[in-house]
Amino acid sequence: MPDRPREHPHAAAPSLAPSTAGPIAIVGAGRMGAALAAGLLAAGLDVRGPLRRGARAEDAAIVLLAVPDAEIDAAAALIAPGRTVGHLSGATTLAPLSPHEAFSIHPLMTVTGHDTSFAGVPAAVAGSTADSLAVAEALASALGLRILRVDEKDRPAYHAAASIAANYLVALEVFAEELAATAGVDRAALAPLVLTAARNWQSQGAAALTGPVARGDDETVARQRAAVAERLPERLALFDALAAATRDLAGRGPGPSGGARP
Repeated sequence: MPDRPREHPHAAAPSLAPSTAGPIAIVGAGRMGAALAAGLLAAGLDVRGPLRRGARAEDAAIVLLAVPDAEIDAAAALIAPGRTVGHLSGATTLAPLSPHEAFSIHPLMTVTGHDTSFAGVPAAVAGSTADSLAVAEALASALGLRILRVDEKDRPAYHAAASIAANYLVALEVFAEELAATAGVDRAALAPLVLTAARNWQSQGAAALTGPVARGDDETVARQRAAVAERLPERLALFDALAAATRDLAGRGPGPSGGARP
């Protein structure tokens, strides 16, 4: 995803919840931690770090854990008491941050370096109290994120949707790349098709569906299936599953807003 320009790089620091205002420590010195520290510093906030994992962050009022999901519990346990502590996981609830006053911010993006811009990116936020939620929203706003509210019970579904939209899409495109390579066609030739399909889906939803399955051209689909069976037999089950899902989508017909009917 290309970086987007920050709209207000020199905006005044946002007002955090009165009970938790103060220095902000970023724990985790990976790409996300570095990008968060840079973004919050650019917004005029008092940032400590990024600190290495295991830090107690005793000189901070707010601590943001930029660590892998499996390490959130251990990292939170090391933070000095009395801090408001947040994580960046989309799938994890606030429970691993107990007994701290807790919050979470999950930017729906891939961070590639310390200079990544968060401007305009959607982010799910949550808080264990009104104050901690206010902290999450203030930090998200300082980064230029677009705030989403996702209930704790909905987090697994929300995160699964994000994984399907990004991670599984890459797996699907690698399948297309591998099959194209057997015909002497490289990834670059497929890229414009992929990008156009994504833009059309963004604006039209299911109405963006095209191709032989959508047209009911079963003969073409059968020839495609035979090619996959011959050249990438280990991917035939995936092809069949995709074809079945596409037939189901095509059969729903347009809904009231132009997308497929549920």
